[in-house]
Amino acid sequence: PPLIHRSCTCCVPVVCTVLTRSSSAQSVLVPKRSNKSLGWATLSRKMPSEKRRSLLLTVLLGALAATNAFAPSFGLGAVFFQPKGLITKSAKGEMQKLRDASDFFVDAFWVGKVGGGTNKLNERQRRALTATQFSEFRVRYAGNSRGRSELVVCELPDGEVVGCAGIEVTPIPNGDLKAESKLRAPLMSNLAVSQNYRRKGIGELLVKEAERIARYEWGYDDCYLYVEKRNSAAVKLYQKLGYRKMWIDKDAKTLLPAPSGRLENSPTEIVCMKKRLNLGVLGRLLPF
Repeated sequence: PPLIHRSCTCCVPVVCTVLTRSSSAQSVLVPKRSNKSLGWATLSRKMPSEKRRSLLLTVLLGALAATNAFAPSFGLGAVFFQPKGLITKSAKGEMQKLRDASDFFVDAFWVGKVGGGTNKLNERQRRALTATQFSEFRVRYAGNSRGRSELVVCELPDGEVVGCAGIEVTPIPNGDLKAESKLRAPLMSNLAVSQNYRRKGIGELLVKEAERIARYEWGYDDCYLYVEKRNSAAVKLYQKLGYRKMWIDKDAKTLLPAPSGRLENSPTEIVCMKKRLNLGVLGRLLPF
């Protein structure tokens, strides 16, 4: 079979459209002499070493991108313990789905949040937090005026919500959260996974679906996110998935649930991370 699919449109299209495993590669890459192709060994001896290394690197990168040799890998928990029949898709602004996601988000994100806050909610606190969260989700992910924004929800076959992640096109500051220079790009936020279903690859499923929407439905090549520096587990997950640190705001604020059930500001450090979506799986390997 071909080493690289002829219709591939990866980052090295010249190589990807012509290279195959057998003699086709030689007939394209090597000039013919007397209707016979020179072998790679013969040609490589005639090339300067720098040119030879450059050609080999180009061929290798094309092969990796087209054959998906470095496809996203899930941990052992995702391979062996991921629940069967997971449904991961956009809520499409449906109010009931946003309400269910709000109920889920309070326990999955706010209770025991990294950095402090309450570890247990009474009924009054839960009602207050759920109402606040539903109001935010409704404004950001519902209504005809919401623009390009979606809440991706991961459910079990019985409808139980086990994860969610938001994606929206919004101004991204350049340098820190207070910077005046901004660009409009997809920002991923509100990523949360049920405590009973963590380390099973659900976070990666949510990230991939959010990226798919940003790339193939909205046509963007980059995706951004903010994460607290002290949330080391989340930072490692995003780095594993190809996100790179852009800047750190050391004077940022985050919200923490107070004993009253209200959300109050607390000092933190926010890391802005970015991923190049148009590089495919190579985006996880290259340092930009």
